[in-house]
Amino acid sequence: MQNNKKSNLKQFGFYLLLTILGILMVFPLIWMLLSALKSPGEIFAVPLKWLPEVAQWGNFKEALELAPFGLYIFNSTFTALVIVIFQFVLSCMIAYALTQMKFKGRTLVFNLILITYMLPTEATYVPSYTIVAKMGLLDTLSGVIISNIASVFTIFLLRQAFMQVPKDTIEAARAYGAGDFTILWKIMIPMSKSTIFVVSLISFVKMYNNYLWPSLIVKSEKNYLITVGLNKFFTSQGSFADKWPLIMSANVLSVIPLLILFIILHKWFIKGIGDTGLKG
Repeated sequence: MQNNKKSNLKQFGFYLLLTILGILMVFPLIWMLLSALKSPGEIFAVPLKWLPEVAQWGNFKEALELAPFGLYIFNSTFTALVIVIFQFVLSCMIAYALTQMKFKGRTLVFNLILITYMLPTEATYVPSYTIVAKMGLLDTLSGVIISNIASVFTIFLLRQAFMQVPKDTIEAARAYGAGDFTILWKIMIPMSKSTIFVVSLISFVKMYNNYLWPSLIVKSEKNYLITVGLNKFFTSQGSFADKWPLIMSANVLSVIPLLILFIILHKWFIKGIGDTGLKG
């Protein structure tokens, strides 16, 4: 009986801690939404006002009139989606070659790929900028896409997932005359779909939120990603206290696609995390 009480107490403490951490993590998002609905005076009011007296829904309309956030969101969503598709195709082929094909230097190739992951991303910007410039892709969405089509993180996780596919299954497929493409498409990918799903979502969010690199190669407003557009909007409006509700409204608009994605796919994402054993 006493052991049950201790167990229940520990469980209660665990859930209480998770609840507190969850509130702390979601608090900035809630505060951003509430601030987007306030008037300028309410944002800077002392003492602090948590809720707006009258919800200022017109802030969203005014923010959209000051900058084309719809275009920025489309650019970010489009580039992130195309990048994820390219990363999926290339990473699957590379992971398959590293796990199912025997060739001299296979381990060395994999180690060299991992070494590139250890490099600071900023260290690659100068050579990457030079390459993109020589290709004539500066200030284009194509430049953003092509410069991000390879992902060491995705290659590594897919290699680990492909290594878990039973060898007997692959040998049986070969015995029935299946080629490499058939094995990859009908065996390896379906049996690794949880990992593929998780890394695709992670890559999409990462590319959607990418800022520094796009800000270096994209200069025209028509090609701004949402991160670059938000920064330009902030620097042009942020020095005026009466514009802060509009800045918060713009931030809310920018996270709407990610929130929709999470609401629709959160069950699959959580399942994928559990199946792949990803942590952090």
